[in-house]
Amino acid sequence: MTGGWVTRDAPTPEELAACIHCGLCLPGCPTYRLTGEETASPRGRLSAMSAVADGIAAVDETFEEMMSFCLQCRACEVACPSLVPFGRAMEGARVELAAQRPSPTRRARGRLLGRRGLGSRPAVALVTMLAAIGQRLRAPRWLPGRLGGALGGLRPLPVRAPSTLSDTWEPLAARVGTAALLAGCVMDPWFAGVHTASIAVLRRAGYRVEVPAGQTCCGALAAHDGAADEARALAATNRQAFAGYDLIVADSAGCGAHLKEYESWAPGGEGWADRVRDITEVVAEAIADGRLPTQPETGTPVAMQDPCHLRHAQRIIEPPRAIVHAAGYTPVEIDPLAMCCGAAGVYSVLRPETSAELGGRKAAQVTATSARIVASANPGCEMQLRSHLGPGYRVAHPVELFAEAIE
Repeated sequence: MTGGWVTRDAPTPEELAACIHCGLCLPGCPTYRLTGEETASPRGRLSAMSAVADGIAAVDETFEEMMSFCLQCRACEVACPSLVPFGRAMEGARVELAAQRPSPTRRARGRLLGRRGLGSRPAVALVTMLAAIGQRLRAPRWLPGRLGGALGGLRPLPVRAPSTLSDTWEPLAARVGTAALLAGCVMDPWFAGVHTASIAVLRRAGYRVEVPAGQTCCGALAAHDGAADEARALAATNRQAFAGYDLIVADSAGCGAHLKEYESWAPGGEGWADRVRDITEVVAEAIADGRLPTQPETGTPVAMQDPCHLRHAQRIIEPPRAIVHAAGYTPVEIDPLAMCCGAAGVYSVLRPETSAELGGRKAAQVTATSARIVASANPGCEMQLRSHLGPGYRVAHPVELFAEAIE
């Protein structure tokens, strides 16, 4: 079998040539830190991609193992002096795997992560209802096998989850603009508390909040898994749904990071990325402007967990800390490198052992402090932390903590 790419999404020569193999990415790469193997490092993966592009190697089982072991945390991008767009290259390599190594399992996963799965509100509602019933049965393993481990940290779910879709809320202060909120796929039914807090705080900051009809799943999980057609279709749908808004707000770090990169999936003119903001950016800005109040310090510590797609992909570090501080808490740092917690979308299902190892390490960083509250701005990270921390700890979005404090 000869090498070479077959799709338009494959890593480009420019992306691959940017790597100078300096190794500055190695300390921040979780899989390299776990194994010490070059094939588990960013530069090792880029070398493998270059070998395929040059016809030296093939998209075979070895290549698939190297690419699928990656968490796509993008910590390497922060350390890279050559600004290699590793996340984009890895997404392209995953698309090539889907094209050159198709399988019934991969196709089924693509449908699950695409329009007929996460992109279908009836399908998500059905899964939510079944999961809620399973929680109420209090079975030791209310979900089978790997799914039980991956979703064990879910919040308690309502059997009939309310939806914010198509709703509108007027501002509670002098109006400064309109914020269009991404409802998402599982955020709406599984993390309704985050939406409720985001809407409440945005209204107090002077925003009219709208949840546009016609929107769908952001498509991040499909893109990360190589389901390019599904990712493009979901992105195009959201482009249309949010077309008339100057401010688009996401309260899930992974969703926000992917929305900001829609130009790669559904090109539609300049300025889209500038219109997308993470909720922590908007709230921290309103606090700094005096449009939102700050609370007296209580001295209660809150451990700050940095989701990869907030810190590494969006380069957002200070806003969550400013929000937690404004809520009266004391932010506590747990990891200067912000190593991945191991959730990584569907990684916890596909690679449960590695995911559990990283989750345990992240939990240990929390338990080494006096904090019993953890702030995390991404749903997958929240579930991972809750699973590994166990009873006695609360994991919440920074904006939830702030909304409670000012109410």
